[in-house]
Amino acid sequence: MPLKWKSKVLLAKVETAYGTDPTPTGELNAILATEVRLTPMEGQDVSRNLELPYLGAQPTIPTELHQRLSFRVELTPSGTAGTPPPWGVLMRGAACAEVIEVDTSVTYNPVTNAHESVTFYLWIDSTLYKMTGARGTAVVRVTAQGIIYIEFDFTGLFTLPSETPQATPTLTAQIANKPKVATTANTPVFTVNGTSLVMRSFALNFGNQVETRFLIGSESVVITDKAETIETTVEAVPLTTLDPFALAFAQTTGAVALTHGTQAGLTAALAIPAAQMQRPQSLENQQNIKEWPLRMVPLPTSGNDQWTLTLT
Repeated sequence: MPLKWKSKVLLAKVETAYGTDPTPTGELNAILATEVRLTPMEGQDVSRNLELPYLGAQPTIPTELHQRLSFRVELTPSGTAGTPPPWGVLMRGAACAEVIEVDTSVTYNPVTNAHESVTFYLWIDSTLYKMTGARGTAVVRVTAQGIIYIEFDFTGLFTLPSETPQATPTLTAQIANKPKVATTANTPVFTVNGTSLVMRSFALNFGNQVETRFLIGSESVVITDKAETIETTVEAVPLTTLDPFALAFAQTTGAVALTHGTQAGLTAALAIPAAQMQRPQSLENQQNIKEWPLRMVPLPTSGNDQWTLTLT
């Protein structure tokens, strides 16, 4: 009997000790995801290179085994100010700190040290794929008239898949917490250098450099560097209003702000205090309207403050 691709359960839980399975459960750790993709057995095939009296293929040994898991989640807060959303564990696994102010806010920001790791359980039909020691990167992606997503890409340690009954995920609250698409009404703030712009699309790439490190005595996935980038397409305005060419020429930094949502418990505000404008490389014609594809680099000011995502 064939296994159904669409029958999936995804669980995620932060590890207390690196690579040690904290046993996520369907009741507490279910993730509502879309576009799930898994590469279950990444690595190398090392040839034995045997010298034999006859021609033929060589036997190989699989090494540096690891897994990659990518998916999207809706960027929708929990619905209660001060309560982390289910996807908060994913942000923590992507080298972000989670700061909770009770009954008020949850804030995420990039961190340099003490990166947390995550264990994933992914069922596709009856097959369970476990991935421990996972760390990753992400992109916050906004498209006009579309759902706002965070796209995650995780790398983790290899475990042999098994045939295990699916966990029963508790997803009722996540499904009921319907996202608001990005519109003028739902996304009331988008500014660059203090100037409100008409935006077609926006992407903040965390730019985490995720590396596998397989040595004798230690096998792990580590984040060794990060370099955030912003790409956005906006309606062009007079240069007297905003001049991205002059800003790029002068290597100027400025603030970028984006707020989605207007209700308590369902508002997400992205703040980039010092984004350096890079060279605009093209102009675009959309419906005979001139648009600018802009590129910016979020720079740290005092450190670990390139951007913040605050849920209120």
